Order: sequence, then structure tokens, then C-alpha cells
Amino acid sequence: MANINYNHFTLGVEEEYMVLDPESRELKSHEQKIVIEGQKVIKDKVKAEMHQAVVEVGTDICQNADEAFNDVATLRKTVAQIASDLGLWVGAAGTHPFSHWESQLITDHARYNEIVNELQEAARSNLIFGLHVHVGMESREMANHIANSTRYFLPHIYALSTNSPFWEGRKTGYKSFRTKVFDKFPRTGIPEYFESIEAYENYVKLLVKTNCIDNAKKIWWDLRVHPFFNTVEFRICDVPMTVEETICIAALFQAVCAKIYKLRSQNLNFIIYQRALINENKWRASRYGIDGRLIDFGKEEEVNTRVLIYELLDFVDDVIDQLGSRKWINVVSKILEKGTGADRQLRVFEQTNDLTSVVDYIHAQFLEGI
Repeated sequence: MANINYNHFTLGVEEEYMVLDPESRELKSHEQKIVIEGQKVIKDKVKAEMHQAVVEVGTDICQNADEAFNDVATLRKTVAQIASDLGLWVGAAGTHPFSHWESQLITDHARYNEIVNELQEAARSNLIFGLHVHVGMESREMANHIANSTRYFLPHIYALSTNSPFWEGRKTGYKSFRTKVFDKFPRTGIPEYFESIEAYENYVKLLVKTNCIDNAKKIWWDLRVHPFFNTVEFRICDVPMTVEETICIAALFQAVCAKIYKLRSQNLNFIIYQRALINENKWRASRYGIDGRLIDFGKEEEVNTRVLIYELLDFVDDVIDQLGSRKWINVVSKILEKGTGADRQLRVFEQTNDLTSVVDYIHAQFLEGI
């Protein structure tokens, strides 16, 4: 069989970080100072978010996972240094262990004011930190095909990223409570299947025409064909605690896309499952992380999540060397051994019974491995 060119599967990574007061360990507004200083060094790769205690960063378009690692590592170092110069800390977790959203300031910006005005408390309470991974596509038609097929794998990869077990000072019982907070928004969660890119674009046009949204960026699904770029954007994951975990997850999303593309080029397809079924697995992943059971819909039975993750690794194994990402995909076994960010946060809490120690740990892990 002819060699398949995987070069168009570029990567873009966006992370949201929490800004912390080193004394109280609470979330702290940085009054956009980190963004203003950051833009002098890394230009538009750092930007403000809706809540003033959040800083968002985004990489350039990266050719492979190694480039993405270097880019994210530089962004983390730069933001941490600027924060430190301002007497602040930064960290990466899906939720802050104990800060309350009511006391957090909203960034004064037309788009955010509009969202808060429309969504009210759902927007004000949306104090969460996510990871978005863009995978480049050769065409929007192919992006739609790949988005339809990769929906099935979202819960498996999400389970590896779980990093938000606490909310407002309480142990939630979830490994990822972040998605529970985000569920209050409209147009979230696992997307529907779209039979063609035209069907998706018609859906967007209808929402714009009927004043549901003013543009497609207000579709906040766990995965979407990006409205403006030729990418599939994966949005389901909590922001991971370390850069190594982030790149591992980005490499997994990239590998799943490449594998679906390879199957398509051999006239094969991955089974399309209903959104309602995939949602069952998403719920289990948010509740139990890597320590629960997901449903194998082919066998129609529950299977240990770790077993399914190893099956996913087998599934993508024949494309990862061409993508040059084996060393990053291998980090999966490290996550399965040491636990996800949520597991590690919970371990610190069990040892100390102190949520400020959990924040200290999140802060300490931010530059781990860089």
C-alpha cells in the first residue's frame, strides 16, 4: 500500500492557567498584568480570559509533538516567570480546590460582558481551566469525517486528563468536576453526528440566523470542526498539571485522527456510535477517571478503563512512529501508574487533610519536567 502522508496533522495547543496569591493560595486577579507583560515577550500567544484569575496561552502551529512540547514549555516558563516577578503564582488544574467564583472579577471586555449578560450565573460560575488541542486537517470534509469518528474516543482520553476533584473547598467525588460546571452552558458536551460538512455548516447558519449565536465560536462542544481554521479542535480535557501530560494527550488526539484518516484511505471506517452512548462513557470518565469501567459498545459490556486505554494504544500503534510521537504516547503508561492530576491531588489531600497543600502541589508541578 502506498505510504500515507501525515504531515498535515499539525498540532496547536491552548492551555488555561490559574493565577494564585502565594499567601492565601486563593485565586487572584492579576489585573491583566501577566497578559500585558507576556505580550511583550510572546506576543499574542498569551491572552486574557473571562475571569481575571485565568491566563490563556496558545502555541504556534507545531509540525509535531516535540515542537508542541518546546512551545508549551516556553509558554509555561514565561508565564511563571512574569507571575513571579509580579509576586504571584500560577498552576494548572481543571478547578481551584477552594476558591469561590462569587469573589472573582470578570474581565471587562465586550465579548465577555455579552456572554455574562446572556448566560448570567452559568457564565459567572464558569471558573474552570481546560486544554484545547487543534489537529490540522487537509480539508473541511475530512475534518468532519474525522470528528464524527473520533467522538467515540473522547471519554478514554478525557479519563487520562482528569484533574479537578475539588470545587469550592469540597471533595466532589468526581475525578473531573470541571465538566459538571461547564454543563450549565448551552451547546456543550459530545456533539451530534453530521453526515457532511454542509450539514454542520447549515446547522451553524440556522443558529446564527435565529439569533441563538452570533458566530460558531459559541458552540462549545467537546470536539468541533473549528469554525475558522482547518482543524478539528478537542475541548473535552481538563488542563493537565504538567507539560508532559499535556503533550501526551495532544499526541493521542493527533494519533487517533491519523488512524481514522488511514482507515479512510483504505476504504474502511470506524463504527459511528450514538451521542447518547458516548455520553455514558463520558459520565463514567468524569466520575472515576482511569479507575472505573467504560462500556465497550462492540462487546456490549463494561470493561476496566485501563484495559480500554491500552486497546486504544494498540489501535493507534501503526501511525505513531510516522507522526514521531512514540515517546509522548509512552507517557500514558506513566499516567496509568502514577495516577492522573486528580488522583495525585487527592493523594496530597489524604496525606495532609489540607487544601492549601493541594494548591502548593499544583503550583510545584507547573514547571515539572521543563
